[in-house]
Amino acid sequence: MNIDTTQPWGIAIDYAGRATVTEDGHTIAVRVHDNSLSDTVEPDPLTGAYPPVHVTAWFTESDAAGSELRGYGEVVVNASGTDPVVPDQNAAASAVAAARADFESRRAAYAALCAAWDPAAVPPVA
Repeated sequence: MNIDTTQPWGIAIDYAGRATVTEDGHTIAVRVHDNSLSDTVEPDPLTGAYPPVHVTAWFTESDAAGSELRGYGEVVVNASGTDPVVPDQNAAASAVAAARADFESRRAAYAALCAAWDPAAVPPVA
């Protein structure tokens, strides 16, 4: 994935922290968000620490038979001390790479399952 050095998170995101990228023919959804319930990022009143920021990437591909495989990746960017999280321009690219690796591992596992499947070994349904 090409990192956009003009963007704080390395990717152009909308007002809700969402973006879409195309990587090796896959359309991958990316989201940058924290886990607070507030619309403003504030430190936790008990710890004084700011919440971490989650950068997630996911996609689903299906075939003509309706089978679906998914890929999911996540990078967590933690705050330092009592300072807010500093944007990481590599986080989105790392999350996308993790989603692609997850998809490939699921694809390989599914292919191995299909290769090992013996329909004759399945008992008939009564």
